[in-house]
Amino acid sequence: MKNLKFLVLFFTATLFLASCSSDDDNEPINEEEVITTLNVALSGGSTPITLTFRQLDESAAPTITVSGTLDPNTTYTGQITVLNELENPADNITEEIEEEDDEHQFFYQVGAGLNISNLTYLDFDGDGNPLGLRFSFDTGDASSGNFTITLRHDLDKNAPGVSDGQIANAGGETDVEVTFPLEIQ
Repeated sequence: MKNLKFLVLFFTATLFLASCSSDDDNEPINEEEVITTLNVALSGGSTPITLTFRQLDESAAPTITVSGTLDPNTTYTGQITVLNELENPADNITEEIEEEDDEHQFFYQVGAGLNISNLTYLDFDGDGNPLGLRFSFDTGDASSGNFTITLRHDLDKNAPGVSDGQIANAGGETDVEVTFPLEIQ
């Protein structure tokens, strides 16, 4: 009788554990991207401007550079490239972001004092929601301030304001966030 109780308990436990396994065991896990470098090419002014964030060692401070100043009263277009330079050759994460465009969105925040307006998304996912690898903005009169670029992953693109570039309701996880000091002269 004792052996029968043990066998019943054993089979019940086995069935319980088997029923708790994931149905997605055979699907690949989509690991978070390793982003070491963010390059932003801005064109439209008298000279092209490049914004670069690079952090090859997480224990060291990142390097943030801006190649010049923005022209006043000018429309700029931006193109973002995202890399993992820990790989050799460097892994172009931009392609993965494009392939998973429904799960990613860039957000742009203009700091106090910086005279930038009309931030506009120029690329979209398959549902017509913004992606933000390409964007444009207008500069005003001479000024300076911070320009923050944030990439969110697994966000709610249908939350209020998100399609207008408002990050507050987006949720998800931040893959990278960089603040560039910009100057309009």
